[in-house]
Amino acid sequence: MEATIVDHQCPLGSLGEGYRFALYVFLFLGDRVLDRRFEFTWIALVASCFSATITSAGEAPNFILILTDDQGWSQVNEQAHPDLPEAKSNYLVTPNMSRLAKEGMRFSSGYSPAPLCTPTRRSIVCGASAARSGSEFRSAYIPADHMTIPRALKQANANYQCAHFGKWGEQMISTPEQCGYDTSDGMTGNVTGGMAAKEKEYHLDEDPKRTGTVSARAIQFMAKQSKAKKPFYVQVSYYAVHLRVELLEETLNKYKNKGTPDRGYTPAWAGMLEELDQGVGSILSAVDGLGIGENTYIVFTADNGGRGTIPQGSSSRKPTNFPLSGAKHSLLEGGIRVPFIVRGPGVEADSWCRVPVSGYDLLPTFYSLAGGKTELPGEVDGGSFASLLRDPEGGKVKRALDGLVFHRPGKYVSAIRQNDLKLMVNWTPEGKIKSRSLHDVKSDPAESKNLANANVEKADQLEKLLLEFLATVHAEKPTLPKRKKKR
Repeated sequence: MEATIVDHQCPLGSLGEGYRFALYVFLFLGDRVLDRRFEFTWIALVASCFSATITSAGEAPNFILILTDDQGWSQVNEQAHPDLPEAKSNYLVTPNMSRLAKEGMRFSSGYSPAPLCTPTRRSIVCGASAARSGSEFRSAYIPADHMTIPRALKQANANYQCAHFGKWGEQMISTPEQCGYDTSDGMTGNVTGGMAAKEKEYHLDEDPKRTGTVSARAIQFMAKQSKAKKPFYVQVSYYAVHLRVELLEETLNKYKNKGTPDRGYTPAWAGMLEELDQGVGSILSAVDGLGIGENTYIVFTADNGGRGTIPQGSSSRKPTNFPLSGAKHSLLEGGIRVPFIVRGPGVEADSWCRVPVSGYDLLPTFYSLAGGKTELPGEVDGGSFASLLRDPEGGKVKRALDGLVFHRPGKYVSAIRQNDLKLMVNWTPEGKIKSRSLHDVKSDPAESKNLANANVEKADQLEKLLLEFLATVHAEKPTLPKRKKKR
């Protein structure tokens, strides 16, 4: 790609050749040449330099999927539900996530496909529920052998260019390129984004959680495709705020002076989230600078709910996922209900949708919005929610199953949500139903009231739907725990 930073409207046009060369190197040869403290500013300025010469990529829309790691539903400073003022944190600083919410549609019942990372990532790329594609890190399901988001988009329009940057997942078997992506960071995982054998409260780093690097790579790709006038899909899979807490020293100092958090996380963890938010802001600034906002859908969501505990966090404060119950690894709301925001053409600003949607609905939704006409394979469990973006109350999501299914037999639990009701089924190790509970998660997001005995007919109906679906997709079954060998 050639560097064409020549327009007189470019805010850097009057700078010396040394600065202009640095921008060239940054955008095209690698992002590590610039001081991390200024990286997000440089990214926005570089994108704005191109705004006068690059137009949106024709009629086919662009898609940006921003996937955060371990970010809970209420772990933003913008309300996650219109009727629950407590569904946000006043301590956290997330102005760019808030901007997306104000400029787009918030899905108050948005879900990750699974309560942990790899099953969700397989599910998203293939549009298949975790019950079909695997509920744990290890799975016999090979993503490259199935329909994927890049393949669906290229089926709708052969001009689409697709990229994945950031965390791909653990034990995914298939590479991004084998799944149809044109470029990627490769088979990245938790270690790529920072892991520690023993968790300390925080770690200082020049490129915390690689947020700056991942953002820069995505923006380079966006600029290249926009200049070539090709529609694109880019998945920006941030490593934050997973496990190891990393942040800049200046951010840490800011939060050390901020006071006590309003949830069980630490000031350092909150600082890491703010730096993640800055990465999101750099993507938004690039979209603005490239002049492609009117033709670009941006989806913001997380791979699972927030962790129940943070290194050195306090259990004396409200739980990290308050007001939801449970946390990552659980099929309680706190483990699977996540931020879910969509901004794009035809989406009303500052709007809400209460219809339950999940990450495995993204593939058919993108396919529909890209103009796909032929029917997708039956192995795609998700349904397009494109009509909800125009009409959040009257639109429909058409799936083979009327509801969302969650399955984690390794923890002896499955669940189904239909409208406002959610049935939880607990299994014995032999695969028989041990117990069940029914919850109205609209009025009772903490799942404190079991309605199964008061509404047996509905519980039976949902149980039947769940069991039939699990059988149809040949879902994994609970297994007997391994016995320890006697010495």
